[in-house]
Amino acid sequence: MIRAFAAIALPDSVLDALACAQAELPVSRPTPEDNLHLTLVFLGDVPEVSLEEVHLAFSAIRAAPFELVLSGMGVFGGRKPRLVYAGVDHSDPLIHLQAKLDRAARSAGIEVERRRFTPHVTLAYLNAKRDDPLRIERAVAAQAGFRTAPFRVEGFGLYQSELGKGGARYRELAYYAFSPSESAVPKA
Repeated sequence: MIRAFAAIALPDSVLDALACAQAELPVSRPTPEDNLHLTLVFLGDVPEVSLEEVHLAFSAIRAAPFELVLSGMGVFGGRKPRLVYAGVDHSDPLIHLQAKLDRAARSAGIEVERRRFTPHVTLAYLNAKRDDPLRIERAVAAQAGFRTAPFRVEGFGLYQSELGKGGARYRELAYYAFSPSESAVPKA
């Protein structure tokens, strides 16, 4: 079984902006910079043969490049906050891409969660015993004006999530460029 997901990698300029924002958060578990991404579809634990089917389905997806802007910050979890995130400006192309990936994964036999897609980049996972919700709420409110410059999205990747003692590590398995003339480029 391979724990996998599809995501958009972020350019260095956006990663730098996110790292600066993270530095202002009073959290015990910030997301490592190497793990910052925008998840499109979480596939879960998938047998290798099914992952090959997903790869073929993702390879058939066609989309034009588009621009995104990360803006604002928030907390998921309500009264028991569990993570801090950077938001994403509304983007029809992003919503359409995510829906295509969801359908492609389902057509490959993967049971994808039926949760409304809320595009975001996870900045930190929270620990109820170590992280003070009031301090976090204040820090997030202080960064309500967070905004990146627009960046161009020219494709997405299929990633493996390897869980370990130091947290998850992500490895790109394949990249799918938004060009009808190019096919997916498998990673060795």
